[in-house]
Amino acid sequence: MAIIFHCEHCGKKIEAADSTGGKWGKCPACHNKLYVPRLDSGKELKLTPIDESDEAKQKQLMDETYKLTQDILLEREVPNGPPEDARSASEISDKELDKNIILYLRQMADGELDQAQKTAELIVPAHTRAIEILDRIALSEMPEPELADIPQQVLSGLIRNLRTRIS
Repeated sequence: MAIIFHCEHCGKKIEAADSTGGKWGKCPACHNKLYVPRLDSGKELKLTPIDESDEAKQKQLMDETYKLTQDILLEREVPNGPPEDARSASEISDKELDKNIILYLRQMADGELDQAQKTAELIVPAHTRAIEILDRIALSEMPEPELADIPQQVLSGLIRNLRTRIS
């Protein structure tokens, strides 16, 4: 005799062998982990019907959560004015811009994303000069000493990423 029950995630009717009772398995429809109930003395498992209004409300809440998450991820802070210590892009020397680009690439390679974000904010205003420096780094046969331990493919990807962000 098979154990017949419904998946608690998708509601699909499942038939499982008696030997699987009391064990964990995956739903063949939605692949979520579920517990196969034990049947005592061959009695039929009592199930309650799915409340359609609860399911609709759950879906609506999940949609709202997804939308809010996307809004937060795409949100960018817009400053009210220039920061007190901000300098225009033309005031940043090529040497300092070069240093910031190398620092950004190093931070990205090391997974220091918050610091890299701050460094990128210093680079972006000088977009034309920054792209020239990125091209020079990308075409260089010998990488900068600070970037020498980063695999070439990774470094190329980080450079492309920053170029895209600047453009």
